[in-house]
Amino acid sequence: MTDLNSDLFFDTNNYAHRPLFAHEQAWQTLAGLKAYMDNQQYQGELLAGLCDGTPLTETVVLVNNTRIPSKGLSIAFGDATKGELLVSQNGQPLAEATVLMAGAVLVGGNIQLGKGVLVESGSFLKGPLIVGDHTEIRQGAYLRGYCLIGARCVVGHTTEVKHSIFLDDAKAGHFAYIGDSILGNQVNLGAGTKLANFRFMPGNVRIKTTDGHLDSGLRKLGALLGDNVQTGCNSVTSPGTLMAKGAMVMPNVTVPSGYHAKSIIR
Repeated sequence: MTDLNSDLFFDTNNYAHRPLFAHEQAWQTLAGLKAYMDNQQYQGELLAGLCDGTPLTETVVLVNNTRIPSKGLSIAFGDATKGELLVSQNGQPLAEATVLMAGAVLVGGNIQLGKGVLVESGSFLKGPLIVGDHTEIRQGAYLRGYCLIGARCVVGHTTEVKHSIFLDDAKAGHFAYIGDSILGNQVNLGAGTKLANFRFMPGNVRIKTTDGHLDSGLRKLGALLGDNVQTGCNSVTSPGTLMAKGAMVMPNVTVPSGYHAKSIIR
């Protein structure tokens, strides 16, 4: 049987959630995502009263497991992924403060936000959700639950993420759909990229390889994009697309399902 384990696609040595990837085939990581996240610790007490589905009426700052109002603080809204989100009080920096801007919506108590995270106005965060340090959740982003986002990631404007994993430094900055998928380290999605996860025909998603088709065991499976993969604007991946490290998809291309080892897909 074709060996498509996680090491073929992802370097997880420094990833905070490395144990999740200990499976024979890489897509089995997604099958275990719900159970893994259901057993994590969340910031229920810290975020108490903020996760009722109504927009935040004021900006909230989290520092050292303490919640403080933004009134009287100085906030420089720089690039969070580069550590440029800077918060100070009476001229003193509040190191690695996380900022939830007024107008953001949080639903459910199972939400964990790392240090130096920026959650912009108009974003919708539904738990279970884990967000790593120095990540940006931009205006209009929609995280639908069971989303595991690494460090220094970007979930961009009108980007929808559902039951998916971002490894560190993965970025989906503009108008993307990411369903039942894994983005490797340093992946960058061009504007309008769609990772389709549901096939028209009945049955599980099957993965085409040189040794024949493999049954994923999953009714929904989007794409597994290896480390440093890049997609061009308005590209689409079919359900069950697996791309090797460093591969590139040209703009306006629809990638067929299956394992793709070549570096450029036109």
